[in-house]
Amino acid sequence: MEAGDNGVAGFDVATIDAWLPSVSGATGPFIWTRLEGGHSNLTYLIVDADNREFVIRRPPQGELLPKAHDMWREYRIIDGLWPTPVPVAEPVSYQDDRSLCEAHFYVMGKVDGNALYTGEEVAALLDVPARKRAGESFVDTLAALHSIAPEDVGLGDLGRPDGYVARQLKTWYGSWTASVGDADYDDARTHSLHELLSTKIPEQGEGRVVHGDFGPHNCLFLSDGSLSAVLDWEIATLGDPLADIAYSINAWTEPGDNIAEGVDAPTVLEGFPSRQDLMERYAATTGADLSLMPYYRAFNWFKTACIIHGVYARYRAGKKSTEGVDMDLLHTRIGIALDNADTLAADIL
Repeated sequence: MEAGDNGVAGFDVATIDAWLPSVSGATGPFIWTRLEGGHSNLTYLIVDADNREFVIRRPPQGELLPKAHDMWREYRIIDGLWPTPVPVAEPVSYQDDRSLCEAHFYVMGKVDGNALYTGEEVAALLDVPARKRAGESFVDTLAALHSIAPEDVGLGDLGRPDGYVARQLKTWYGSWTASVGDADYDDARTHSLHELLSTKIPEQGEGRVVHGDFGPHNCLFLSDGSLSAVLDWEIATLGDPLADIAYSINAWTEPGDNIAEGVDAPTVLEGFPSRQDLMERYAATTGADLSLMPYYRAFNWFKTACIIHGVYARYRAGKKSTEGVDMDLLHTRIGIALDNADTLAADIL
């Protein structure tokens, strides 16, 4: 990655500094700080002379896959959801003007709060009563998202609203089979689960915006447990909301769950609601029938196994650097995801 003299990669700082006040009312001089994460997108915090904070985001430099790192897609989602009860960062401006930057980019407001990745972070941020509120605000936010008609917020064409699970099964099973050679690893359960899940797909109701990765790691929480923003809308589309809530339920780990050693699950700490509590609250809010949740949870564990398998294959084939990567842990996580899918599948035979 090439960086300018000021250490900022991917942006001409002087050009952006001159342009930003016209769309945000910000006042220079500005201080730029690189933000880590963001799925390799180049993301910076910009602070103005009045301590107003903005986040600017663009795709990584270099050759990109078609449809990858779609800044307009991300921006239009937060722009559509901004007036709704779903908390997102304030949209400021999307730009595809190459006189400003070599790639398209967008600017949004900075939101206070912390994502929950580890138990240590939870203990530092949330006391026991706040953890209960965090769980409630987490599931209430997802219920709010699934209660919005996409066409009412300009997102009716975000994706095909029907056939979501079938498309996902085709995509991720295809990923598994294509990665077997590079991974040097196959598992018969993947094939039997794909066959079972494909023959038992539930009838889908109305399509809704589905986040696709709605977990505590992609939400910002304040110290009182309230949820201040949902992040990372890169893979959001239209689809089956029951598949979305099932993913979130899987991500909400409880004490005694089958997880890999070395995986830090923040929601196992005292005070967080149980998965059953979250499902009952979601059903009460949305009116959804969650009787088929074992199917949707098995589907999501199957999908998780396929995703990790693809990552493992790319590392093993030398397509990504393995520096700092625990390959044994990745391999173990694939097996555990299939274990969990297999266990849940027993309830849908």
